[in-house]
Amino acid sequence: MIGKVIGDRYEILEKIGEGGMSNVYKARCKKLNRYVAVKVLKDSFKDNKDIVEKFKKEATAIANLSNPNIVNVLDVGTQDDLHYIVMELVEGKTLKAVINQKGKLSYEDAINIGLKVANALECAHKSNIVHRDIKPQNILVTSDGFVKVTDFGIAKSTGNTTIQYTNSVMGSAHYFSPEQAKGTYTDCRTDLYSLGVVLYEMVTGRVPFDGDSPVTIALKHMQEDPIPPKNINSKIPNSLNQLIIKAMSKEPVKRYQSAKDIISDLQKIKNDPNAMIGESFESEDHTRIMAPVNPDDLTMFMNVQKENSKPSLNKEDLIEDDYNDEDEEDEQEKKPNPIKRRKKSAPNNKKTIIGAIIAVLIIVLGATGAFMMFNSSSDKEATVPNVIGKSKDDAKKILESAGFKFIEAGEKKSDEKEGTVLEMFPEANSKVKPNSEIRVIVSGGEDKIKVPDLSGMTISSAKDVLSSYGLELGNVSEEHNGSVNKGNIISQDPSPDTAVEKDTKVNVIISMGAKVVAFSVPNVTGKSVGEASSTLSNQGFQVKQVEVITQDLNLKDKSGMVFKQDPGSGYELKKGSTVSVYYYTYKEAIKPQPEVKPETKPQVKPDKPKPEVKPDEDKEEKPEVKPEEKPDEDKDEKPVVKPEEKPDTGEGDNQNPKPPAARNKRKY
Repeated sequence: MIGKVIGDRYEILEKIGEGGMSNVYKARCKKLNRYVAVKVLKDSFKDNKDIVEKFKKEATAIANLSNPNIVNVLDVGTQDDLHYIVMELVEGKTLKAVINQKGKLSYEDAINIGLKVANALECAHKSNIVHRDIKPQNILVTSDGFVKVTDFGIAKSTGNTTIQYTNSVMGSAHYFSPEQAKGTYTDCRTDLYSLGVVLYEMVTGRVPFDGDSPVTIALKHMQEDPIPPKNINSKIPNSLNQLIIKAMSKEPVKRYQSAKDIISDLQKIKNDPNAMIGESFESEDHTRIMAPVNPDDLTMFMNVQKENSKPSLNKEDLIEDDYNDEDEEDEQEKKPNPIKRRKKSAPNNKKTIIGAIIAVLIIVLGATGAFMMFNSSSDKEATVPNVIGKSKDDAKKILESAGFKFIEAGEKKSDEKEGTVLEMFPEANSKVKPNSEIRVIVSGGEDKIKVPDLSGMTISSAKDVLSSYGLELGNVSEEHNGSVNKGNIISQDPSPDTAVEKDTKVNVIISMGAKVVAFSVPNVTGKSVGEASSTLSNQGFQVKQVEVITQDLNLKDKSGMVFKQDPGSGYELKKGSTVSVYYYTYKEAIKPQPEVKPETKPQVKPDKPKPEVKPDEDKEEKPEVKPEEKPDEDKDEKPVVKPEEKPDTGEGDNQNPKPPAARNKRKY
């Protein structure tokens, strides 16, 4: 499913939840560029036409609901046997996660959440939609305190079945009603039963019935009475305890008959935890406004009563009464005149009636006086002292000394000091009867934050980290430390993992590096370089000797003596620092000697090699022919120049001398 686009506009990004009948994904609407939640019906139900039809029908009905405590349905559709509902994405936690995190909620928080859930149910019930799966997992609580009910109508899509859809019912078995467990008719009162179970879990931190299997839990819902939540959490008021017990009645007729009824009682308890809620079982001894009793009227009333009672008395009874009053010897005389004797005893009967009237008056007047005395004492009311802002212990002393009972009803997160009284019921300065319960809500302080470990961090990094935790940087002090780099945090207060309130300041100590022990540099000028080096070394300094060679005769006597030091005397240095000492070394100047130049001989160039005369390879070598000596005809004899005696003309091998025969030939 991840990466798939549904309905050509909802791009599935990630899976964020799973229920009994569907999976929930976070998606992005490509048209409106916003994030939504997409609920997809599981494959195991997609072939069940009845469930699919009800899924669509009821989802469409829910889309018409408009209530701030109901998750809005934005779209409903089908794509390739994929049935989905698009809803608003609520960023928050489920109520189940909140209960698991806190253990249990204060009864004030439980009432506030219960009111919002009941408000959502009232809206749905007016549209004839029964949720049938109210449980903390289907109630979302945002960080801003908003409450949203989700999954409307989905549980109803399963019809009257119960245990067979184990994925759905197993998860809800702790919260469904006895009629759901039996598989009988359900209506809006079913949701109110489940809301009672949710309220029970919020104030106690546990469900009323638990067991090894859904069937075991279902039987307990049908057969067993829950332990009163006040027996588990004594801080909840009796009124809320009664409300929860009534909402969880086994018979629907004994529960709240509408969400409006339970909202009314929850609001009463919110305003006054001591309020009387539920049905009023009045006795016949009502308090009435009546006229004073008239003795004549009472006589008439008594006569009427006596006349009305005459049929039950026969003649023999009257005679027997009179007969018992006479002596036995006159028995025969009395019987013949019974009527006469009745007339004779009439004055006595009148006296008896008057005595009875007087006795009744005495009793009535006595009872009236006692009643008035009792009311005068019981109607005496006292003013409730104001203990808001007091510590819990001080508030208890003040209330008990005023004749009231101090009851700590719960805690509430607050920026006030932990244990400070924030609210009280009844309110301060109200008139109540002595010995009444005064319930107070005390501050539990703010949510605790664990201090992060700042060791080794720089100040700027520590500020960023503390800010992300909701904490502040406190005092910053410094000290030398050789194991922690300069500028980094050595220690902190409070120490890491300490639970503190928001905006708590964390003090830190940062390192100045290793502690530097400063030593004063002694004056070693004028001392020999050896003595100066020894003095500085003994003080813990390193010595650098700098030799300065001089040929000044005036400084000849100061040779080997320190004439300068760096740093100078009195300068503060840490141990191991280097001190440079400068000293003279005298050396005599060397007289310059005349420069002796070496003799320069003329450079003789080597003779050039004579060019080698190569024979003409292309011509056949012929023997040299010398001309015949002839007689001196002309007496003009010329010397014969031989080739080897010819001076070097520098023309190289290309100048081949012509043989004498050629010259002679030219003469002819």
